[in-house]
Amino acid sequence: ARDRNFQAILPIRGKILNVEKASIDKVLANAEIKSMINAFGCGFSEGYGNDFDITKLRYDKIIIMADADVDGAHIRTLLLTFFFRHMRPLIENGNVYIAQPPLFKVFKGKNKNLVEKFAFTDDERDRLIAEMGPGAKVQRYKGLGEMDPAELKETTMDPAKRTMLKVDIEDAMIADETFTILMGDKVEPRREFIEKHAKYVSNLD
Repeated sequence: ARDRNFQAILPIRGKILNVEKASIDKVLANAEIKSMINAFGCGFSEGYGNDFDITKLRYDKIIIMADADVDGAHIRTLLLTFFFRHMRPLIENGNVYIAQPPLFKVFKGKNKNLVEKFAFTDDERDRLIAEMGPGAKVQRYKGLGEMDPAELKETTMDPAKRTMLKVDIEDAMIADETFTILMGDKVEPRREFIEKHAKYVSNLD
């Protein structure tokens, strides 16, 4: 699905280490983290800015691609925690993105008469079904691995068609505190955060 002239894929096997709880030795011993450090080429910082040279970054965009489910959200959070704690200039420089694969394919007809569109929300899916009328069918994507190469290219890899979110830091102090609460080893602040914000959750898998 990728264009080998300018795109590279670095597979992450499962969930990386939670760097918020781990010592520097454990972070640097993690195979997935070592692979990312080597691939990006710009080093690693124990704190903010130490031994990190963004001018050596090998890629203009680092795109997190994970499934649109709870596990995928956890993987994204772990990766963002790592970037924020040890490669923060990547975020501040606008190099980090999150891929937005569709949740549904809505299609109708066959062969030359085939019409297919992608939906990223339940509401968008329902609107497309209504637009296509009787005979419209829906395919639910459970993960990126279920897509064939053509679908993966069209929905997630093709720069002309893909949808991405650019990661930025509106308030570094708030972001720092939030990562500490959500990813740190103290349970009580995390419980308080969840209880305070639970009422605002509108889409829970």
